[in-house]
Amino acid sequence: MDKNFNPDKQHTLSSAISISGTGLHTGVNVDMTLNPANPGFGFQFQRVDLPGSPVIKADCDLVTDTSRGTTIEFNEVKISTVEHILAALVGMGVDNCLIQINGPEIPIIDGSSEPFVNIIEKAGVLEQEATKAWYTIDTNISFYDEMKRVEMTALPSTKYEITTLIDFNSPVLGTQHASLKSMSEFKTEISPCRTFCFLHELEMLLENNLVKGGDINNAIVVVDKPVTDEEMNRLAKAFGRTKVEVKTEGYLNNLELHFPNEPARHKLLDVIGDLALIGYPIKGQIIANRPGHSSNVEFAKKIKQYIKKNKHTKDIPVYDPMQPPVYTLQQIEKTLPHRYPFLLVDKIVELSDNCILGIKNVTFNEFFFQGHFPGNPVMPGVLQIEALAQTGGILCINSMPEGEYDTYFLKVDNCKFKQKVIPGDTMLLKMELIEPIRRGICVMRGSVYVGNKLCTEGEFTAQLVKRS
Repeated sequence: MDKNFNPDKQHTLSSAISISGTGLHTGVNVDMTLNPANPGFGFQFQRVDLPGSPVIKADCDLVTDTSRGTTIEFNEVKISTVEHILAALVGMGVDNCLIQINGPEIPIIDGSSEPFVNIIEKAGVLEQEATKAWYTIDTNISFYDEMKRVEMTALPSTKYEITTLIDFNSPVLGTQHASLKSMSEFKTEISPCRTFCFLHELEMLLENNLVKGGDINNAIVVVDKPVTDEEMNRLAKAFGRTKVEVKTEGYLNNLELHFPNEPARHKLLDVIGDLALIGYPIKGQIIANRPGHSSNVEFAKKIKQYIKKNKHTKDIPVYDPMQPPVYTLQQIEKTLPHRYPFLLVDKIVELSDNCILGIKNVTFNEFFFQGHFPGNPVMPGVLQIEALAQTGGILCINSMPEGEYDTYFLKVDNCKFKQKVIPGDTMLLKMELIEPIRRGICVMRGSVYVGNKLCTEGEFTAQLVKRS
């Protein structure tokens, strides 16, 4: 990744780019095009070879097969071996991409993510205006499969880091582990690592015609048993070679490993690709002991369920009073036609094209406490709504072309008051655009937080009018 890469912004591709190759299991030659996509689009696959060009979202709930890679399916439309391209997109910091393909399986190329990383680099990664909403794992989430002796755990962390451990009771592989401390290292340390299988698995797949696109160069074959000349000749014929042989290290066909622990690193690559199916970018430390596609997907489902159950906490804004404001009080006064005692926003601390966060410090000296619940001061709900409206006004005006504007609110819907706001509270005033501004009409969702408690919420519609 570029040293100026901002991980807190969403990214897409600068341009569309294509690659062609054969599907490992289907043997079908396919063309795949990676396309730029809007913020919030995520990863979606499109089968352009089928009537209507149906689209499938990269979602762990749509996984139907994990026997030889990860397959997603929706309404009988299927895409297989999605993990390597998803790992490449995540590893290169891409959040939004439409992956068009004219066949049932992602091309295997050399069995790694490196070819996909190369075309992503060639297309370029483009920073988008939208903020990237990370989901930070705040508690231990574990998955355990007793039959397969698989254990996967997500631990709280301020970044996304992964450790994999593999142990197949193989004298060739031994026990291996691999770690990725920063996604910036994905390109060099993880993406070149190729898929691997054991010779006994390969023979079974060949007998059942299940690796129609197999080639000696797109998988590391671990020779885990004595091999006869007859078996070697059969393998050579299956791969269209005059001869295949076993190195003393126990790998087929004089294959040079990129790293001594390349199999463990490829398992880490698979974890990244499969966990992309959660649908939320996460920060957490993943420890995966003997992972495989089925356990990766079950673990992804468990994390996704936890996030959905606790998603409201992800939306709670965080206020650091030490950070300089985006808008000071003086700048707010230049934007809004409000003054004391009716200016109810002290400063703006966050501002993007579709979201704003304002701050209002509530003190006992507020004018309205004299007559509103004397002896039991509670900030009037209508003034909380007004504070949100003023904050939303700045968001709307900021998104307009040059000129001076006033914001007139047309209606407030679904307004709810859930907690009291009292003297001493710091109100966090969050306003988000629900849809793009059209013809000066703004539709926003507003929330008032004190700490991590939601106090007030509603949906606002306003009209921007240019001052004459």
